[in-house]
Amino acid sequence: MSTTTRPDLDPAEPAGPRDGSAASASGLVDDTSDPNSTVPRRRIIFASLIGTTIEFYDFYIYATAAVSIFPLLFFFGDEGTALLASMATFGAAFVARPVGSIVFGHFGDIVGRKATLVGALLTMGIATFIIGLLPTYHQIGIWAPAMLTILRFCQGLGLGGEWSGAALLASETARPGKRAQAAMWPQLGAPFGFILANGLFLLLATLFDYQSTATDLTDPFLVWGWRLPFILSIVMVAVGLYVRLRIEETPVFARAMKNNERVKAPIGEVFRKNWWEIILGTFIMLATYGLFYIMTTWVLSYAIGSAATGGLHYDYQSFLVLQVLAILFFAAFVPVAGHLADRFGRRPMLITVTAAIMVFGTTFGIWLDAGSMGTGDDLNIWQMLLFLSVGMALMGLTFGPMSAVLPELFPTNTRYTGSGVAYNASSILGAALTPFAATWLVQNYGVHAVGLYLAGLGALTLIALVLSPETKTKSLYTPGTE
Repeated sequence: MSTTTRPDLDPAEPAGPRDGSAASASGLVDDTSDPNSTVPRRRIIFASLIGTTIEFYDFYIYATAAVSIFPLLFFFGDEGTALLASMATFGAAFVARPVGSIVFGHFGDIVGRKATLVGALLTMGIATFIIGLLPTYHQIGIWAPAMLTILRFCQGLGLGGEWSGAALLASETARPGKRAQAAMWPQLGAPFGFILANGLFLLLATLFDYQSTATDLTDPFLVWGWRLPFILSIVMVAVGLYVRLRIEETPVFARAMKNNERVKAPIGEVFRKNWWEIILGTFIMLATYGLFYIMTTWVLSYAIGSAATGGLHYDYQSFLVLQVLAILFFAAFVPVAGHLADRFGRRPMLITVTAAIMVFGTTFGIWLDAGSMGTGDDLNIWQMLLFLSVGMALMGLTFGPMSAVLPELFPTNTRYTGSGVAYNASSILGAALTPFAATWLVQNYGVHAVGLYLAGLGALTLIALVLSPETKTKSLYTPGTE
């Protein structure tokens, strides 16, 4: 059986039937379109989705614990100091993520996407499992936060290699004109992982009848219940590992290997030839990161925090319910974003959404001020839910196309490294600093300052988008060492 070349197809993509019947609703090439592939495209979808879901689940259970659990068990000092210290260790993973993108990107561009994705999954999963076994500060002193920080760093290494590999797995097997829709599947791992992580914490807190507003260190939830989400992650890792071992290499990278187009040092190559694309990609992701960690990690600390930390002193379990409901808007708008990015182009769509994020940031003082929102049992839950839902809808719109946008900036033989470095370098500026900065801002200047911080990140992203090229029709196969 031979493959017919069509001029309207990306040369990286296998040709399908002329009537278009091979195209699946997912946006990926149908199984019959590639005579050399034995992997059903639905398996590719699942492999990219399950991996990012697990990785983000692991990442978010730490984020939730960093706000509500770790300040009590792993740090010392007054409430505000312990919270800031916990937020600092939360940020350690974002320092590690660019390192992970370089390490895993090197192997992803030389050895292949499949093997590297397996390694990233194991790195994240093992680190998360061990966190669930750690002794606390009250048991071994300063060694507890030290080991927690090291394992958090390892989590960052794993996630640093995960996202770009999953994005390439989906985008490098996509139909022409449907790449953003195909590449949105790994993006859904973020809301799905968040729902799993916070849903499990909510379930456990309810079963243990844990009251965050009246903390008792002898509470069974603080003694051992909080460990279960970390320990149970090993089961999810086993499932993800099984799925990923059953996929093949992407046709784009396989073609590069066949033509001997790999480079010896992808990180050196990409910084030498694509440094501008790295800068653009880093700032294109900036507002996305800032928005997400303000709407998840910081807002949780603000909602359940006491008046001493500038918080609303709301019940932990009740607020988790609101967050899980709002995250559904995140999940719902990710596929919408993929469709819009394919129809109207990456730049116009993201410029519009980023402008909306900036406007949203300027309204924080109206939404969240304790005078209008209320505190404790008097919190206006409908106002809070609407605020969270608007933020999460914007998050879905800005995050959805990124697994197409960033890979499209780079050539085949350095794409894993380049997209990973841009994505994770942005995490330092937009995510690692954000919960800490927002906590400090609200304690010193009020909640409106957090929104202005977000608007400032949006302005930087807007500039990067204006300067970036439109990549909607760009071929993902770039021959040679271009």
